[in-house]
Amino acid sequence: MIRPITKLGNPVLEMPAEPVTAFDSDLAELVEDLFESMYASHGAGLAAPQVGISKRIAVIDVSVDEAPRATIALVNPEIIHTEGRETLKEGCLSIPGFYESVTRPSTVAVRAQDAHGSWFECTGDGLLARALLHETDHLDGRLFLSHISALKRGLVKRRVKKLIEAGRW
Repeated sequence: MIRPITKLGNPVLEMPAEPVTAFDSDLAELVEDLFESMYASHGAGLAAPQVGISKRIAVIDVSVDEAPRATIALVNPEIIHTEGRETLKEGCLSIPGFYESVTRPSTVAVRAQDAHGSWFECTGDGLLARALLHETDHLDGRLFLSHISALKRGLVKRRVKKLIEAGRW
């Protein structure tokens, strides 16, 4: 099922998500819904808070329409190692139409559980590293805006506020 994307302004996006403790059919269904919602929105990653659910679950696919898809489901992920630095334009499905340059580590290692509760580690660089960090940020209640200057962050928030007031958000 495609779920609507929660946008900037909804408090669930700025609060730490709850750990997952039940690895059951409801979790499997949510993971499937997250992938379906991500693909429908043309994203490379999606976290449960972005569909209004405060759970530490995120999905990623940076294969960009390649077959087969390179899907990763992360439950209760934690960053265990980062290195390097890279600055690239970044956007977010929860802040549509806004892109800013963000500096993040260029390589990252994550430890997480899969949808069945088994632990695994995943290492990525480039776009995969950025997606792992971006989605983990969502689970920690942070948006990519927290990685840009206060001036730019304020400009984005004011523009979003005007869109909300105009009924276009």
